Amino acid sequence: MDRWLGDGGMPVIAAVGASFADYGVDGEDLGWSTATWTPTELACNPHGTVQAGIHALVLDAAMNFAINAALAGRDRTRGTLEMKTETMRPATHGARYAIRGEVVRMARQVAYGEATVRDDRDRLVSRATGTFLLHREPPAGTGSPQPALDPPPQ
Repeated sequence: MDRWLGDGGMPVIAAVGASFADYGVDGEDLGWSTATWTPTELACNPHGTVQAGIHALVLDAAMNFAINAALAGRDRTRGTLEMKTETMRPATHGARYAIRGEVVRMARQVAYGEATVRDDRDRLVSRATGTFLLHREPPAGTGSPQPALDPPPQ
């Protein structure tokens, strides 16, 4: 997963000023991720305040990265099923923030995550919780991979 450090494989992450720095698995086999974020002009409204949707973008990425850190082999997140984002303080253009994503619970088909953005005084700026669909490779010799979510168009 080291290749995903930085922009997480998504140029929009770097464009809004975030960069993933580290990831790992804790003692309970639950993943975590960390990032730094210095919001760019693109992330902000004309007054220099970060748009709420950009908070959601970086928090979603942090939860996805944490979940993927905990998955084995070729298992990966497939998509965000549901997400709730709360913004408690404004984030502003050029200020520096710390982002942390964590896995709360991992089931067979779904994972639950949470993520936070904190300012340089460790105050909570925004947070999110989310539910994520997982793609798991079948054990060797048990058949084909999971079917697609929707059948291909004809």
